[in-house]
Amino acid sequence: QVSLVESGGGSVQAGGSLRLSCAASGLTQRNFCMVWFRQAPGSEREGVAAIDDKGGIAYARSVQGRLTISQYNAQNILFLQMNSLRPEDTAMYYCAARPLVHCYSGSWSSPSEVRYWGQGTQVTVSS
Repeated sequence: QVSLVESGGGSVQAGGSLRLSCAASGLTQRNFCMVWFRQAPGSEREGVAAIDDKGGIAYARSVQGRLTISQYNAQNILFLQMNSLRPEDTAMYYCAARPLVHCYSGSWSSPSEVRYWGQGTQVTVSS
């Protein structure tokens, strides 16, 4: 049984930092395109960062330079380091696993065809 469990969310002031974690069980993260998504109230779910099995990384333009995705394969954990946070980063953040081809083709940011989802962790940034 596959499980993705996020942690590390919370409330911070603008300019602050948070580090999200996603612990996987029942799958090996390096065999998937691992993606962080977020969804703000009233908005569609959007991909913010992805990492593939070769260490290839992609970011949404809105977060480039502020968010960093990384992976600790030995413990099957995915991270999202979030710096210089802005109020518009407020959202529920989800960890997701999808087929590697989605990373290679650049289609990682769509919420469709994701194979596994975590339950989410809330990030709130106040001005």
